[in-house]
Amino acid sequence: MKEITADKELIAFCGLYCGACGSYLKGKCPGCKKNEKAGWCQIRVCCFNNKYNSCADCAIMVEPNNCKKFNNLFSKLFALIFKSDRRACIKMIKEQGRDKYAAYMAKEKKQTIKK
Repeated sequence: MKEITADKELIAFCGLYCGACGSYLKGKCPGCKKNEKAGWCQIRVCCFNNKYNSCADCAIMVEPNNCKKFNNLFSKLFALIFKSDRRACIKMIKEQGRDKYAAYMAKEKKQTIKK
């Protein structure tokens, strides 16, 4: 099993931290950015098309929850089940930068900021 480390490349497009995800740590998933099977994810497609590192880079939708790709049914279910606040993740990335966000999430061993 991999260890949790701070790596800004392990920040998912939606703000989750893949570096602390059980699937990533067990070697079952390469992380959002390298997971070619995740073509179904509208957020991933949008960020790839616009060359964003994450939704934090989007200047069109300053408030992520106003974006239909970010705030879709799947993300609402994920938030409910995992008590995940991806909006807070994106806000932290915007305010502190990717390096500090990755360091914080790795230190706290968190995949997401909880609601």
